[in-house]
Amino acid sequence: MRDTLRSPRQIKLRKLLRDLREKGGLTQADVAARLERPQSFVAKYEGGERRLSAIEFIDVARALNLEPIAVLRHLLKALDGDAA
Repeated sequence: MRDTLRSPRQIKLRKLLRDLREKGGLTQADVAARLERPQSFVAKYEGGERRLSAIEFIDVARALNLEPIAVLRHLLKALDGDAA
């Protein structure tokens, strides 16, 4: 199964991470500072210019003050909703 940057599943992941960031009242710059990365890093994964590795995903979830497993559960619900 091929999963490109523009696949529906990748789009759902990006939207989820952006929505969770915004819900937490954080800017891209806030998250980037917590990750000790430039703001462009956050902009690129949110905008679909790059993927996150599993390790980066964990770091991003924690920078959002969330447990990575909880974020995965949100993603699975969103993906399962597509299958219904």
